[in-house]
Amino acid sequence: MTTRTTGADLIGATLLFSLLLHGIVILGITFETEKPKPSVPTLDVTLVDVANAEPPDKADFLAQASNSGGGEHDKAMRPAETVSGPLPTPNAGVSPQPKEAQAPAPREATPTQLVTTSGTSSFAVDTQKERREQPPQPLPESDEDIRRKREMAKLAAEVRDQSEAYAKRPKKKFISSNTREYAYAAYMKGWVDRVQRVGNLNYPDEARRQGVYGELVLTVGLNRDGSIRSIDVIKSSGHKLLDDAAQRIVRLSAPFPALPADKNRVDELYITRTWQFLPGNVLRND
Repeated sequence: MTTRTTGADLIGATLLFSLLLHGIVILGITFETEKPKPSVPTLDVTLVDVANAEPPDKADFLAQASNSGGGEHDKAMRPAETVSGPLPTPNAGVSPQPKEAQAPAPREATPTQLVTTSGTSSFAVDTQKERREQPPQPLPESDEDIRRKREMAKLAAEVRDQSEAYAKRPKKKFISSNTREYAYAAYMKGWVDRVQRVGNLNYPDEARRQGVYGELVLTVGLNRDGSIRSIDVIKSSGHKLLDDAAQRIVRLSAPFPALPADKNRVDELYITRTWQFLPGNVLRND
């Protein structure tokens, strides 16, 4: 049976479509695609081990303290994990490994023959009395555990000895002509003036007679009170006469003033300078 579309149906459909179209225009109903929500911003923070007093001009990463670098690469690289690695190490170390308690295998009890007697006796056993539970006894330590504990104690003693030895080590400071720290730069200037004055007054006669000239690099170590600790020729002049003369001039100039007082309290000061024995019998200390 076929249903025919009459004119009334077409008029009704046209009227419904017209009503919907007018409703959209009047109410201002529009359709648009939903925009994706903005993603949550992320923050990268890098933990640094060493902090600097002055912040860098242009930081590469965010960290809990200012750091201007200290690695071995020319370009900035993201630090990797320094504590744990992605792969296990083949050496398990000397730390104790957890072990399950092991008890000796139970032995089969040998059956004993129970002998009972009948008769009258004044001895009685109270079977209703509660038995006391015995606390579990700790198992004896194995040889492996004892060996590991000894190794750990040995390593701890070595670390303690190294820390104590480092704590007792005197504080040293090395300065040269490039030093700009005011306290030690002023001290070195007075030291150089004194050495040059004594050296020109005691210019080596043998070098004057032979006309020997040259330059050498000398490092002089001073104790806290200004006394000489060591004299080392870093670069020889090629003439033993001049090398010995420079060391002799340092000893003639001693003792020197005590080291400057600063917050670090340096115990040993090492001064490296270039000594020049010039024509005209002049000593210059650069």
